Amino acid sequence: MLNIEIGAEKVFDFFGLPINNALLLSWIVIAVLLLLGFLVYKNFKAIPGMLQNIFEVVIDGLLNAISGMFETRKQAEKYFPVIATIFILVLVSNWLGILPGVGSIGFFETHDGHEVLVPLLRSPSSDLNFTLALAVITVLLINILGVAAIGFFKHFGKFISFKSPIDFFVGILELISEIVKMVSFSFRLFGNVFAGEVMLIIAAFFMPYLLPVPILLLEIFVGFIQALVFAMLAAVFISLSVRHHH
Repeated sequence: MLNIEIGAEKVFDFFGLPINNALLLSWIVIAVLLLLGFLVYKNFKAIPGMLQNIFEVVIDGLLNAISGMFETRKQAEKYFPVIATIFILVLVSNWLGILPGVGSIGFFETHDGHEVLVPLLRSPSSDLNFTLALAVITVLLINILGVAAIGFFKHFGKFISFKSPIDFFVGILELISEIVKMVSFSFRLFGNVFAGEVMLIIAAFFMPYLLPVPILLLEIFVGFIQALVFAMLAAVFISLSVRHHH
């Protein structure tokens, strides 16, 4: 029988460390990105081929999208690698997570007297551990880039200020907002991707040959939008962090 679990299921142990199905697919995502990057780098030409064309369109479109968020185009190009990495990682994770076989191929285990399917692979974004870790890393990067751009004291001066009671209160709100960013980043991505997987499972159960097709197309679109939203929010917060505060 099909079993819907919020948490990722353990697939095997690696030197005593439990490896779950979401972590396993995240390794595959990294391997795919490394391979694609190597192929583009190895076959880089003045007259681009199909794969290089795709990469150039994605890079140019994303760079144009974030350029207006920064003070100059040069500044946008400086922080573009971080933003593009986040976008491509989330996008490929979302799209590989809806491939045929992901979530449906696995092995059976007995839970509470019932045989349930434990999938070998699961979308990384449907695991809250992945989205929370990505959110924490993103917020830490935002603050690190802010310190590198304007200095330690100027950057953290927006969190701790004793110039006036109002500045002190605003600093507390800014500090709380950093924690809220992590929660917002992680639960938005997790909720949308996990809900999509549940919809696909339910649709496949009731009408396996027709109903999943439009939902699958919708999930391709949602996976792209969620990756774009995550990257755009990261770009906005980075652009605010690297500006001098007045």
